[in-house]
Parts: sequence; C-alpha cells; structure tokens
Amino acid sequence: MPKQSIALQFNPSFILWVFLLPVLAFIVVSALNNNLGLAPDVTFNTITGKKIALHDLRGKPVLVTFWATDCPGCLQEIPDLVALHQQGLDIIAVAMSYDPPNHVIDLSKAHQLSYHIALDLTADIARAFGNVNVIPSTFLIAPNGAIVLQKMGAINADEIKTFLKTLKQG
Repeated sequence: MPKQSIALQFNPSFILWVFLLPVLAFIVVSALNNNLGLAPDVTFNTITGKKIALHDLRGKPVLVTFWATDCPGCLQEIPDLVALHQQGLDIIAVAMSYDPPNHVIDLSKAHQLSYHIALDLTADIARAFGNVNVIPSTFLIAPNGAIVLQKMGAINADEIKTFLKTLKQG
C-alpha cells in the first residue's frame, strides 16, 4: 500500500499572529510591570532657552529621544515623531553632546520641528538615562514617571501608539 503524504497548508498571516501575539503580550505585561525603573530627575535646556524639568511633566506620557543631526536613523524617525507630537504626545529630543548646537538649531528649523529640542552639552542627561551612546535611543515614560519602553534604533509610531493605549487602559 503506497504511503500517502498529508500536506498541511498554513496561512502566512496565521503564522505571523502565532508568533506576534506572545511578543505583544510580553510588551504589554512589561509595560504594566514598569520593569525599567523610574525616569531620572533631569532638567532639559531647549534650543529656545526653555528649561523643562521632567518631574513637571508627571501625569502624562512623555517620549525622550536621543539623537544627532548626522544620524540617518534619527532623521528617518522625524516624521513619526512629528505625527506623535501632533497627536498630543509630549516629546523631548535630546541632541548628543558632540552634535554642534548650530547644526541642531539649523536642522530643527529646516524640518520645522514642533516638539522640544534640548541640548546636552555636558552629556549629563545621556548619563542619567544609563549612559546613552547608541542613537537613536528612545524612552517612553508613563504618567507615573516609570520608563515603560526603552528602544535603540528608529522608533515605530505604531509601537508607541500601542504603548500609549496600554497606558491609558492601565
């Protein structure tokens, strides 16, 4: 009697969801557990001369991203940052200490960046966030001051929106 083979066909989207669902569940649980600690108590100095104390922003989510004008990934994420800011998310983009302030100012004007741009001339803020040296590096801070997401590399606006929904529900 000849052997019959049974061919199983899987829908690619089903396979994607089987692997994606546990990852999303892990992200949500991690966000709810606030396992990345509290954000440091720092004050940002913006290119417009404004001082922003991070603790003054408690009560709402805040995105802090470290970047440089010569970083391709940083420039790539600008449209997502602009879109998130237009949807009401407070964003502070911290220029790395080695980035000349005139480059930062020129780029922010050229791209008409509406979110806060801060200078970190002494690298104190980068040190306070765990010695940031890979850019872009982004931290999403919950309304209670807990860091719920730390990402190295360009952000994905949809990922940030998922975290924001989780924060609103939690």
